[in-house]
Amino acid sequence: MNLAIIGATGNVGRKTIEILEKSKIKINNLYLVASQKSEGKKIKFKGKEIEIQSLEKYDFSNAKITFFAAGSKIAEQWALKASKNTIVIDNSKFFRMDKNVPLIVPEVNLEQLKNYKKKNIIANANCSTIQMVVALKPLHDHYRIKRVLVSTYQSVSGAGKAPMDELISQSKDYLNGKKISSKNFTKQIAFNLIPHIDEFVEEGYTKEEWKMINETKKILDPKIEISATCVRVPVMISHSESINIEFEKSFDIKSIKEILNKSSGCKVIDERKDGGYITPIEAENSYLTFISRIRKDSSNNKAINMWVVSDNLLKGAALNTVQIAEQLIKKYV
Repeated sequence: MNLAIIGATGNVGRKTIEILEKSKIKINNLYLVASQKSEGKKIKFKGKEIEIQSLEKYDFSNAKITFFAAGSKIAEQWALKASKNTIVIDNSKFFRMDKNVPLIVPEVNLEQLKNYKKKNIIANANCSTIQMVVALKPLHDHYRIKRVLVSTYQSVSGAGKAPMDELISQSKDYLNGKKISSKNFTKQIAFNLIPHIDEFVEEGYTKEEWKMINETKKILDPKIEISATCVRVPVMISHSESINIEFEKSFDIKSIKEILNKSSGCKVIDERKDGGYITPIEAENSYLTFISRIRKDSSNNKAINMWVVSDNLLKGAALNTVQIAEQLIKKYV
């Protein structure tokens, strides 16, 4: 199997390389592609050095499957062209709501993968959506979810490497009493929270919030009512979510925990004592979606609250795309 990564030098591209190192996919050739400024540089993969090729010169027929990890503008410009010669798994938002492109989270809606043939493109969901639907799916199967209210606490790595660097530099400036300037965020991110991710859209929501709403409906069930508030926090890696879930059926907390613990990709860490829960730093570099603080909603006897944390660069991005590729190879290619 020949594979390729477009955007190989970025956060998600590098994580994809790391995951492919551990994957069971038998790779004959891995083609690493990036912008012209990275052309000729080398990245190690399985003991060998692979030279980065320029996107403008790259031949898409080289690989059977190509991971796009370079953002919406690159996907818009190149993915359809690439799909004539390779199966595209795109990590950007560009194709997610296209009715002819399956939006896949393997633990949730793998049966939709067969629809990739319509455009030869598969979309990877938004990072905050992925970890939420991984936790929601088994509960929806058992109790039918009526409504979801979610507030996110999203790390700066979700915005890219430059925002990560900005958090470090702003933190240094803040501690040294220097004036702080913001280039990648609308306000200071160091020692602060910003209730604004992506552009504003209708009714005061942001695109990030609409992504969570619309993608969850497409992946899981269009009948679920959802409202989201997405917040950027001064954390390097891993997104956290406070989720309130209202069911159609009655439930008991013990069964909820058992169902989640047995579900693929989930791990319950929920002890009602100091430290008996997961924080972002503990989820970093793990493939799992962690669930803590599971409790009944005291205002609604058919609802629960829970805390969901996952590494947004892994399950929220690179890992999910590699899992899609593994299933694609297993079932269709």
